[in-house]
Amino acid sequence: MKSSVSSLLTSLLLCTFVAQAAPHDNMNATLWYQTSAEFKASAIQTYQTAALQLPHAIADKSWTALPNQTSGYQDLPVAIIVDIDETILDNSPTAAQGVLLNVGYDPKRWDQWVAMAAAKAVPGAVAFVNKAEAAGVKVLYISNRECEKRGDNAEPCPQKADTLRNLKAVGIKKVDASQIWLKSEQKNWSSEKESRRLLAAKDFRIVMSIGDDFGDFLPDVKKNITPEQRSALVDKYQDYWGAKWFVLANPTYGSWQTILKQPNSQYLQSVPAAQ
Repeated sequence: MKSSVSSLLTSLLLCTFVAQAAPHDNMNATLWYQTSAEFKASAIQTYQTAALQLPHAIADKSWTALPNQTSGYQDLPVAIIVDIDETILDNSPTAAQGVLLNVGYDPKRWDQWVAMAAAKAVPGAVAFVNKAEAAGVKVLYISNRECEKRGDNAEPCPQKADTLRNLKAVGIKKVDASQIWLKSEQKNWSSEKESRRLLAAKDFRIVMSIGDDFGDFLPDVKKNITPEQRSALVDKYQDYWGAKWFVLANPTYGSWQTILKQPNSQYLQSVPAAQ
């Protein structure tokens, strides 16, 4: 009996040690996002830089942020495209919940969060959006929040109303449902945002794109691609960054992670072995 109790205590202690030695994979990323002055400063820096570029982008009729918007756009109304999650709205409480519960992404928990419309704003985002709208620039919110029914609710996309409510709650003064384009809202609106960008380009001169994922700027960069190929694309479009494209830091999730093959440790570039 004593032996069994001793074995049980040993097992419990071992489990406790393992749990302490191996924290949730997203712990440090979420802590950085929620607590660091560096994140806050970088977000404000990004939006202030975008605001400085805005007058030039509006005045120069040849200015477009879409590489494939090449003709017939010069006299179209001006618009910018922004992502929502971790670009305008801060959803890090859901990442923190996952850390504390020691679980991964759960679409049901995510939809419950969307329904709450309780996300705070990313630093600098609201001031920038309000400034753009005041200058006569249409802000288009192209998001991969997914339209889907909730239970017996006949509404095909309750997430759209939730999102609109949240955007207004953080202080965005001029926004309506027509500006919010969610995943699956239309048949060909997949997680690949290019079809929505092309649709926007028919009616607007798109002068800026702002997001936290590489897929917010370019197509075909979220799967079947290597980190090296993505890096080469960053170089190819280097004149866009900080002028037409503005990226927010997000270490908690994104296509930067999903394109990696297991084991992730193979991508680490360590100190060379001593000779």
